[in-house]
Amino acid sequence: MSNVKLFRSTAIVAGALAAALILSTPAGAQALSNRSAQVADSVVAVVNDGVITQRELEERSALIAKRLQQQNAPVPPADQMQRQVLDQMVLERIQLQKAKDDGINIDDATVNRTLARLAQQNQMTLDVYRSRIEAQGVPWTTFVRDARTELTLSKLREKEVDSKITVSDGEVANYIASQRGPGARNTSDLHLQHIMFKVAQDAPEADVAAAQGKADAVLKQALNGDDFAKLAKNNSQDTDASKGGDLGFRAPASLPAGIVTAVATLRPGQVAPTLLRTSGGFEVIKLVDRRASQGTAADAPKLTQTHVRHILLRVTDGMSEQAARQRLLDIKQQVLAGGDFANFARTYSQDGSASQGGDLGWISPGETVPEFERAMNNLQDGAVSDPVRSEYGYHLIQVLGRREAEGSATQQLDIARQAIGQRKAEQAYSDWLRELRDTAYVQYKGVAAQAQQ
Repeated sequence: MSNVKLFRSTAIVAGALAAALILSTPAGAQALSNRSAQVADSVVAVVNDGVITQRELEERSALIAKRLQQQNAPVPPADQMQRQVLDQMVLERIQLQKAKDDGINIDDATVNRTLARLAQQNQMTLDVYRSRIEAQGVPWTTFVRDARTELTLSKLREKEVDSKITVSDGEVANYIASQRGPGARNTSDLHLQHIMFKVAQDAPEADVAAAQGKADAVLKQALNGDDFAKLAKNNSQDTDASKGGDLGFRAPASLPAGIVTAVATLRPGQVAPTLLRTSGGFEVIKLVDRRASQGTAADAPKLTQTHVRHILLRVTDGMSEQAARQRLLDIKQQVLAGGDFANFARTYSQDGSASQGGDLGWISPGETVPEFERAMNNLQDGAVSDPVRSEYGYHLIQVLGRREAEGSATQQLDIARQAIGQRKAEQAYSDWLRELRDTAYVQYKGVAAQAQQ
């Protein structure tokens, strides 16, 4: 993960493979190789029509253990770590099998481009990068295989989950309203049609009831799909009836608040499901379209941006939850005692921002995962969070400042749409993984079977 701003869409491989640079020394790798040669290649899990062997499990677990030792992090008991690693391998194997069924294949050219990009990010040529990897005990063939796996899983997710996520205009409008607080103006000009049934505010109850009855009848016709413009021409008592009740695009500030609220969650083409009682009478409202506000830059929505930095410790590769939390709590105490947050980030963080002292720059709403964003929003300027758990591990977060985001309404709408899409995709991906695991045939063998009981 090269940057928290792109948690979901950033090159997944960068995070997974860059961690290999802090793996064991050549001497440690040789010891690992000797140990692995002695492991009987028995089956520890059957996954659909494939298997995971004891040797594969031992090799993966040993690499993770070496990585933890290199980081001076506690290594969980072997049986505990192997259970965690085996579960990860099972889920990975299920996804790779699904990718094969879907016809997903990552060619050599794509893998090579990814490796070249990783080398460039580390300011090395590919040959120097390869030598660095191998010098630290990671066979280049293993590194390339892992790159291909990560690319395959990323493409599978895009096909099965991300490409199916949709975000409605109503969701965008609600999101921006929630970010800006009650009473804030809408971000989009609204194209509306209406049918007006006039009745004075002080009209007798019988006249009010008669007008409402006519309006209700026309509303039912509109909701049933009758031609709205024709209904307006035949029934509306406003001066625009001859134009089909077309109001054109209007800024929300120029419309009654009740109308803006009524169409906030509608999709273009939908009719508001209830009558609106306005000062002029009863109205049937249809949302034709939305567009970015045509007002000045000052009229565009302003969302708060946060300047933030963090330290990330991953737990997916074997570091225990307790160990990651404790390490970050220790770092927090040292920072509060006067230690340099940036130096700790450069030393310990497993995010691509480590070389910048963990600095992520200015973050707009929706550009990080929800857990990170909530914790960040709750911090005062200069404050340091407690360890925050996300799907990527544990974060220690420090807020450096806040500012009002400037920009066009279109840019702000894009931010909101991206934020909603990311959150919906993360939930959909979690649900999809769970369903995929539930429908797979998995049988643990030997000691692994006993551990699962």
